[in-house]
This record gives sequence, structure tokens and C-alpha cells, in this order.
Amino acid sequence: MIQQKLRININRLMKTIEESAGIGRLSGGGICRLALTDEDKKMRDTFIQWLKNSGLKVRVDDFGNIYGRREGQNPEASPVLIGSHLDTQPEGGRFDGILGVLAGLEVICTLNEFNVQTEKPIEIVNFTNEEGSRFEPPILGAGGVSGHFDKEFIYSRKDRDGKTFLEELKRIGYLGEESNRVQNSHSYIELHIEQGPVLEHKGIDIGAVTGIQGMDWLEVKITGQSDHAGPTPMSMRKDALYVAAKLIQIIRDTITSQNSEATATVGRMAIKPNSINCVPGEVIFSVDIRHSDNAVKELLTQLIIEKLSILAAAEQVMIETKKIWETSASHFSAELIDIISETAEELGYSNQRMISGAGHDSKYMNEITPTAMIFVPSADGKSHCQEEFTSTAAIDKGANVLLHTICKLAGASN
Repeated sequence: MIQQKLRININRLMKTIEESAGIGRLSGGGICRLALTDEDKKMRDTFIQWLKNSGLKVRVDDFGNIYGRREGQNPEASPVLIGSHLDTQPEGGRFDGILGVLAGLEVICTLNEFNVQTEKPIEIVNFTNEEGSRFEPPILGAGGVSGHFDKEFIYSRKDRDGKTFLEELKRIGYLGEESNRVQNSHSYIELHIEQGPVLEHKGIDIGAVTGIQGMDWLEVKITGQSDHAGPTPMSMRKDALYVAAKLIQIIRDTITSQNSEATATVGRMAIKPNSINCVPGEVIFSVDIRHSDNAVKELLTQLIIEKLSILAAAEQVMIETKKIWETSASHFSAELIDIISETAEELGYSNQRMISGAGHDSKYMNEITPTAMIFVPSADGKSHCQEEFTSTAAIDKGANVLLHTICKLAGASN
């Protein structure tokens, strides 16, 4: 049952979010706080002080993941985890990931304020390098804890300046102990902005997330012939960029004609020689393919690879296509999804069950503990940009669903 008087302090939560937004603030109102940078260190230092101010026991593991623990009445019980991330995209918003961590802190503050005890311990987690903007692939902190990535792989990841994950983790002073990793958790709940337009478009308050789409990342290299832009006749060119443009259209047409849920995105491109008066001789671009059914995802990936190869041959250019990263679809705990949905209804909030098209720390936590997510609407569906926005009213509802979900899972009592 919902304790009707138990509510988060939305003004306090928004103040905390605003303080976070000041660390790495950009002129357009967003944040640049890449993993293991000086800005990330400052945010981490601030976050740890907030955890300590709330009476939590703080520890850091060997991937730099930060934990704040509130003890339960049964010290032997497995903890209920609340988490997300504090790192951002290069021009990120102030809510992506950050909301989940700071709303978790607000849950603890509320429980302390109302003197609510829980049978199980509660732990807040800030995972390292969820975004993958500096060190690829993304979700390294949660992936390390779950065992999806081994330590050597994570430590050896390099940024574009050649600096390794381990070097930067040491530099900012956040190389902790392996023994500090979370173990034997009861469950994991992550509050997050939707990062899409569905909830706002339908006028729905809460998304009870059923899982995360699987992803394939491809790298496509087109090799043609670099020539002078003037003397080379159009009919005699092997223009790699022209062929790449045709391939990108084929990717889009293939996905939209095959499956209404699937998405494909070309988000990164490099052109050589990248000169205004040269015919491009080489183009490398990325392809991101997503679907909630692993078999469908793989079928679409292979179909795209085949179609690209056929067109490249017809255009008499060389093509190399390789898969640089893949992750299977995740399906969350049915029991936790039910609890989130029921909690939203008890609070009087509209809700619907939905799949996440974006990756989250929940993806890998789902491999080691029962997991679910709570979504709140994103204005115009925008995220990974400075214009990202979620209303205070929406945050209030999401944080209260988080609060009462955690109360149920942790066994709250006055």
C-alpha cells in the first residue's frame, strides 16, 4: 500500500539537478561532462559529499563506480539498488542519466526525513562511462560489474588522444577496490527520461520499461578513387562519397520497408581527402541497427550488408563492412515491471509498458539481478542534445514512483 503522505521534495531534487548542471555547463544550457575528465571528477567529488551528507556509507570499485549505502534493519539482506550515470554526451542534457542518480539520492533524503526504516539495505550507484562518448563501447562501468566486459578490456580502452581508461581513472583519483563491487543484490531500478517522443505524444505520465532493444554497430569503408574535381569527367569517377550517399539511402529504405519497430542510423562519417576540390576516394561511416528481437536484428543486419555489397559492386568501388560492436536485446523482470505499473496506478498516474530504444546501465545489470526501469516524458523526444528537457511535474511523478517502488522492494516501515 502507498503511504500517501510520503512524497519526495521536488524543490530539493530540482535544486540538486541545477547544481549538477553547473558542472560542465555549456552556453546552450546543456552539459559536457565526459567520463573521467576533470569535470567528471568535480561532479564525483560533489556527489560523494552529498552521499555523506545523507548519512550513506560510500565506496568506489575498481571501475570507478560510486556506491552510497543506507543500511537496512536486516544487515544480511541483499541490497536494493538505484542507479544510473553522471557522465554526459559532448553536448548533453541535464537529465539523461543524471535524473536517475539524483532522484535516487532524493529517495534516501525522503526516507531519512520521514524516518522510514527498511528491512533491506538500499544502495545508490553512479556507473562510469555509460555514454561511451570518450571510451568506447558505452556502459563500461555496469558492464564490468556484471562481468560482461573483463577488467583488461575496460582498462585498455583509449580515447581519441590515446589516453587509456585506467590512466584517466587513476589520474582523477577514482581507482577503487574490486572488493567494493556490488554483489548479491536483490534488484536494480533505474529512473530515466524516455529520450523519445512516445509518452509525451500520448499524454502518459510513466513508462514501465519492459526491456532494451538489441544493437549492432557496423563500420562501412568505401574505397573509390581520389581525383581532381575539375578535369575528371563525371562518367569516369569512382566517387566514394556519392556511393556512400546511395548506400545510406538503401539502409533507410531497407529498414523502413522491413520492420516498423527497427531503426538504423548513420551517425558518424570520415571522408578522405576531405578537400573541397577533390573527388572523395574513401569514406568510412557507421551504422547503428536496433530491434527488441535478436533474430530480427541479425536478419536486418545481414540484409543490409548484402545490399550494400551488391550496390558497391555495381558502382565498381571496394567495400569493407565489419561489425564493431553488438549487444543482444534485454527483457526485464516481469515482477518488477508489475510493481512499477501498480505503483504508478496507486499514485494516480497514467502509465504504459514500453521497450527502450536506447541503451542503459540496466542492460548489463539485468544480467546479474532482477531489473526494471521507469521512464518519464522527454519534451519533443529530444535527448543527447542541449535542448533536452523534462518538466518538473514529470520528474515529480517519476521520482515518487521510484520512491514507493523502492519502499515496496526494500520492505519499508515507519
